[in-house]
Amino acid sequence: MFTAVLALIALALAEVPVQGDPARPAVRPGEVSKPWALDELLDAIRKVESGGLKDGGRKAVGDGGKAIGPYQIHRPYWEDSKIPGKHDDCREPEYARRVVLAYWKRYAPKSLEAVDVQSLARVHNGGPDGAKQDCTLAFWRKVERELKAAREKREQDAAKKEKEKPKPAPVPAPPKAGGKSEFC
Repeated sequence: MFTAVLALIALALAEVPVQGDPARPAVRPGEVSKPWALDELLDAIRKVESGGLKDGGRKAVGDGGKAIGPYQIHRPYWEDSKIPGKHDDCREPEYARRVVLAYWKRYAPKSLEAVDVQSLARVHNGGPDGAKQDCTLAFWRKVERELKAAREKREQDAAKKEKEKPKPAPVPAPPKAGGKSEFC
């Protein structure tokens, strides 16, 4: 009985978010990082969609030949982008990138402006309402893993490069007062 009373008191004193307020996620101090850049997102999506093939994903084909190129673009996605050209042009990385950006500009302009990487990735995968569909969460998790891995690699490379930098030569001490100087 005494244990039950203590448990109820502890529960009453615990911080509980007000109804309607989202609970704050637990974040360790080392986990706070800068927001993602659009280029980082596009690189991560390309890597998830076409495995980061050495040819830039030009030869990547998926969904039984319906999705092509580095971003695995289907014909309706390409048509919705309104980018002049042919669907087959989506095999070229720069053209395919323009198609993705135009698609986002049409269907997720607020997410694009805010660089909401989760919404953008999910719209890419699931269409105009992809950010609201549970079926796009698995794709987002893959993109998120790739974003984190790529950033970690860049940070490790930068740290390694910083260690390899030559140290500046020590500055010679000025001559002591009253002592002879080689310049006089």
